Amino acid sequence: MPGGPGKLGKPKKVRSFWKELPILVIIALALALLIKTFLVQAFSIPSDSMQNTLQRGDRVLVDKLTPWFGSEPERGEVVVFHDPGGWLGETQTSDSGPVAEGIQKALSFIGLMPSAEEKDLIKRVIAVGGDTVSCKRGGKVVVNGKPLDEPYIFPGNTPCDEKPFGPIKVPEGRIWVMGDHRQDSLDSRYHQNLNNGTVSVDDVVGRAFVVAWPIDRWSTLSVPSTFDQPGLGAAAAMAPSAVGLAGALPIVLWRRRRLIAKVRAEAEVRPDRLTADC
Repeated sequence: MPGGPGKLGKPKKVRSFWKELPILVIIALALALLIKTFLVQAFSIPSDSMQNTLQRGDRVLVDKLTPWFGSEPERGEVVVFHDPGGWLGETQTSDSGPVAEGIQKALSFIGLMPSAEEKDLIKRVIAVGGDTVSCKRGGKVVVNGKPLDEPYIFPGNTPCDEKPFGPIKVPEGRIWVMGDHRQDSLDSRYHQNLNNGTVSVDDVVGRAFVVAWPIDRWSTLSVPSTFDQPGLGAAAAMAPSAVGLAGALPIVLWRRRRLIAKVRAEAEVRPDRLTADC
């Protein structure tokens, strides 16, 4: 009947929690894998080469997103990068048993633990493509003629007394990296037989931006102020000529316009005269 009560359908059967659990797990794993691949990945610090900034066993989060938009490492950043070739030497395989190894692989797959197969390092970027970097025994690290005050160096260490270097011109698309624990870091200084010790930006996984674990060591990894000093950029030496060119350009254009106007005026007075090339 019109206006009468409609026919009620059978109520939908609600799925049990145990039937939905596998779907939730699959979604969670897919999201974790997506985050690990494109956004953020966790890495464990395996050595003392970055003390006191990073301690052995710290877990850091690495930003993997910005490189997808063309961002390249900058001076002062702490970056994770793949072994450029022989930096790590022969690594010993761990015999932790099949269960622990399976858990390790599962967690590394979703980015919660580093992979045992991957050979990655973590260092601080000191110089980028186009920079000239050097360090003499008893002196400071110098980038483009500017000495660096490095408060992040491990207490008691010198900037480079155990391994002076340079001057080295860093090619475009590469970086020069050093550990904060200078006397316990086999960094760019020790691999100058391969690309002068520089690392390709294509090998950089991303920038470490925070210490996430343990909780009592939570901190951000900001760029030290020494890398903000004026004139540090390699292009600084070009600044005077660039300023001169910028100042001269309006004058040149103004004179050219005057010359064109003069030629046109003369052509109107004497139509038989050919217009001069300008």
